[in-house]
Amino acid sequence: MTTLRFTKGHGTENDFVLLFDERGETEVTPALVRYLCERRAGIGGDGLIRAVRAGSLAAGAGFSPDAWFMDYWNADGTTSEMCGNGVRVFARFLEREAGADLSEGLAIGTRAGERTVTSLGDGRYAVGMGRWVVSADDAVVTAAGLMPPRLAQPVDVGNPHHVVALASVDELEGLDLLEAPGVDPVPPAGSNVEFAVMLGIDEAAGESRGRVRMRVHERGVGETRSCGTGACAVALAMHAWAGEASPTVWDIEVPGGEVTVRIEPNRTVLEGPAVLVADGVVDIPDSGI
Repeated sequence: MTTLRFTKGHGTENDFVLLFDERGETEVTPALVRYLCERRAGIGGDGLIRAVRAGSLAAGAGFSPDAWFMDYWNADGTTSEMCGNGVRVFARFLEREAGADLSEGLAIGTRAGERTVTSLGDGRYAVGMGRWVVSADDAVVTAAGLMPPRLAQPVDVGNPHHVVALASVDELEGLDLLEAPGVDPVPPAGSNVEFAVMLGIDEAAGESRGRVRMRVHERGVGETRSCGTGACAVALAMHAWAGEASPTVWDIEVPGGEVTVRIEPNRTVLEGPAVLVADGVVDIPDSGI
């Protein structure tokens, strides 16, 4: 039996197991990810994040070999392009473990491309989330507790999403997201599905800000307490539905807290907290992982 050092962290209660593996010496496999992320027999998390130099793994090709790369895995052992909440937690982890300076922004590698993370102080970070596409295609989503099926807005923010607008908070709370919602047509790479309710627009302090409440079912994970890329997708969908005169700043309420999304012409910027809660050592069986 071998041991592995880990850190546990979360961003608005979207939680992760973090490994510091600068030179890529740990073999991360789907079985290892499932073992570590299992909530009863393992550490527990919505995903696993490994901090590694880009030159130490194949997914880092195209980045400077010395760049930090966020090697992100869903809890079911599949890889994902990136994770908005995870990037913030990754940033805080790099500050502590590698002494990274994020005061002026740090470019990191992800499977969705380069992302820049900036420390805002007091444990909050802003992430430039890259280019986005609000599709003109139609899709229909079904879910337990949702009658009838609803039209969904496909949005790509580096990973795929389908956003469904609901009429009330009661309808949102009545959803059963233990099972994955159905999406028609079926996305070839799967999709995160967000359900969102517009709560209003605040014109205070001279800045127009929209407010939305959402829940999300993440592919490869299940319902999570928050989803950073999902919050960006919801903000983009709400802005598209409401028209160009609607706010470009959206405060998104999720079960685990609140994040803010700023919509810019060529990217979104996600702002929110990141917390490191525990460090430890876990035993890894010699077989079966």
